[in-house]
Amino acid sequence: MPILSERSRYAVNPLEEDDAIAEALERKGREIIKLNRGDPAVYFPTPEYIKDAYIEAISDNKTHYTETRGAKELTAAIMGRYRRMYGLDLGEEDIVVTAGVSEALYMLNAALIDPKDRAIVFKPYYTQYIPYIGLAGGQEYLLDYKENDGWGIDVDELERHVKKLKHKARIRYVLLTNPNNPTGTVLNRKTLEGIVDLANEHKLILVSDEIYDEIVYNGAKFTSVAQLARGMPHVILNGASKNFDATGFRIGFAIVPEDDKVSLALKQKIADFASVRVSANAPAQYAVAEGMNNVTEHNRAIRKMVGEIEERVNFAVKLLGENRCLSTVRPRGAYYIFPKVDLKQLHFRNDKEFVDTLLKTKYVQLTRGSGFGTPGHIRIVSLPPKRVLGEAITKLNEFCRSKR
Repeated sequence: MPILSERSRYAVNPLEEDDAIAEALERKGREIIKLNRGDPAVYFPTPEYIKDAYIEAISDNKTHYTETRGAKELTAAIMGRYRRMYGLDLGEEDIVVTAGVSEALYMLNAALIDPKDRAIVFKPYYTQYIPYIGLAGGQEYLLDYKENDGWGIDVDELERHVKKLKHKARIRYVLLTNPNNPTGTVLNRKTLEGIVDLANEHKLILVSDEIYDEIVYNGAKFTSVAQLARGMPHVILNGASKNFDATGFRIGFAIVPEDDKVSLALKQKIADFASVRVSANAPAQYAVAEGMNNVTEHNRAIRKMVGEIEERVNFAVKLLGENRCLSTVRPRGAYYIFPKVDLKQLHFRNDKEFVDTLLKTKYVQLTRGSGFGTPGHIRIVSLPPKRVLGEAITKLNEFCRSKR
């Protein structure tokens, strides 16, 4: 009789799987350049006004449970942000504050997925999407972002698969990541309109992870699904980790804006799950509320961070262009680069062997593309300063030249 449950097999994180190798090398005195984790607070300190608000919340003894849906100060701040940025009129009942988007994903799947249900997910995908579907007993149905079209989505292909799948299984939702982790793609408005129309026609819930919605550059314009999906069931996932540079605060939120029968049931059940876990981090909620309400300070901080990210990403992409064994789509959002690797030319069996060997010989830690559902690629986090990025990519390029 097995000791552990069948569902425990989903507790895997490709972003951290090489940490043990890196730590062993560090114990031997090797300095590792870590481009595997997208944590902006390491390189761009959380803005002082947000940290001051966190300290003030503690000093004011705001360390007790908040409302289970989220502190009223934070839900009001979220309502204000979405009114300013996207013209949405949200109510408190439309929002549930979570411990990062990770908890929102858990609640969403727990509320919607029964065994054998399907969720449509595009690959490459963020690593946490698949485990939460599996933990709920469901199964992902994978479609491809189109690399040769700038990692875009073929809406006609999506519709063909929806029509085929709906006769075999119950499709609970279609999940988008925009801007995308790991590719850095920002979907254009026309594509999003096509997906919204398709979801509406086939009575599908549309879920959009928009955690990087203010980190766009290289001429990209971001459109929220919430601006297009009026009157139909949809869910927006977002939080403080990226735009407000506060990953360790673990504050996310799920928004279900509409009042149709499906939306009302879903938002109430997510709130029920929130009541089971009682409360998100209280001082962090008040700090993030200040982060959203202080528009002047936030705009100053986000402009500076995005400007530096754009410069670093473009610098890295230019250096990668010197590598004949990699092909790269230029990102326009988030801070990741997702090159395709010519593994055959380099004599590697797979992308895991590539990243492991790079780490052990050049002391540069990346993440394998197969961990995001797309073998033969690597993900590079472009957050470190240009000096560090330059050193890492020079080593990567040298490594590839030596293996050709």
